Amino acid sequence: MQQFISRLFKRLLKSWSWILLIVGAIVVKWVSLYPDWIERNYTYGVYPVIAKLQRFLLGWIPFSIGDIFYLFLILVLVFRVVKFFRLLLQRKLNRVYFAAALQQFIFLILFVYVFFNVLWGLNYNRVGIAQQLELKVQKYSTEDLDTLVNLLHDHLNYQAGFINEQSRDSFHRKSALFSGAAQAFASATPQFTFLKYSPKSVKPSLYSYIGNYLGFQGYYNPFSGEAQVNTYTPASLHPFVATHEIAHQLGYAKENEANFVGFLACRTHPSPVFKYSVYFDMYNYASRELARRDTALYRHYQQDLHPQVITDIEEYRSYLRKYRNPLETVMTWGYGHFLKANNQPSGFETYSEVVAWLIAYYKKYGKEVI
Repeated sequence: MQQFISRLFKRLLKSWSWILLIVGAIVVKWVSLYPDWIERNYTYGVYPVIAKLQRFLLGWIPFSIGDIFYLFLILVLVFRVVKFFRLLLQRKLNRVYFAAALQQFIFLILFVYVFFNVLWGLNYNRVGIAQQLELKVQKYSTEDLDTLVNLLHDHLNYQAGFINEQSRDSFHRKSALFSGAAQAFASATPQFTFLKYSPKSVKPSLYSYIGNYLGFQGYYNPFSGEAQVNTYTPASLHPFVATHEIAHQLGYAKENEANFVGFLACRTHPSPVFKYSVYFDMYNYASRELARRDTALYRHYQQDLHPQVITDIEEYRSYLRKYRNPLETVMTWGYGHFLKANNQPSGFETYSEVVAWLIAYYKKYGKEVI
């Protein structure tokens, strides 16, 4: 076995493509240890060029090229699995086959790792928006959380007064929704120049219906630069999800940061539909955390919600119940480990950490920024 592995790797190293990938993987791992260098030279150096080029080339296409690419990969995988079992039944599997399969598997892993990080993934290791806004994100008290929930509760109830079917109808068209999401960043740019977003590339996911069972509301494809939104989820979520995915396009890879950037963008939007969506989402994150610490206080806020908010919460809960299934649990578990492997030790709970960012934000700049 030792001789077999030795011969295999000697064969691999004869190819320049292998050498380049191995060196690339080493370089990626090395530079990921230096957040300041990444922030300066990658996030605001190389990455904007890559991202804008991707969006310029593919943003004008009305459907997701990245989703078609994923479908192609799935079909290739199915074909290879079928071929494997056919050869197994025919008893044609041998050492040569397994050596070639191992070589292709290692090559694929290296290729995806290097290009994922070069095209976007290194942003997981940047300094991030905490430095840009001079925030000290740290543990918070129940009193801090109560203050935040109170602020979000009041804003949510106020914006709910402007929400009805007519106000939401204008964003039922996907083009209007995505243009509105881009407008949110245009509104925020005068105050936060680092949120300038152009050209745009936000699209409905081709797998939106399947996504209900897999548990995703949106995702970013680093290989195509496209942001996808699951438009089969409740309408109250769409505006914020779209801005969250744009935040990923701007290089805010961590989920807590993307949530916070989505908040900064939506709260400056002229449309109450976008403002309502972000306060609806932020209130849900913060109130769930409050429920863990003080059930009575949580119930106090829940009992004083606007009827529109109660309706939307019930719709969201009904949606979650309808599509709950074992596969979603597996996907959530897998994605949680993916987040942990990419500098987000809390895994899937990273999304909820936006609460700490909001608290740090109002402590730094005053309650009026919420």
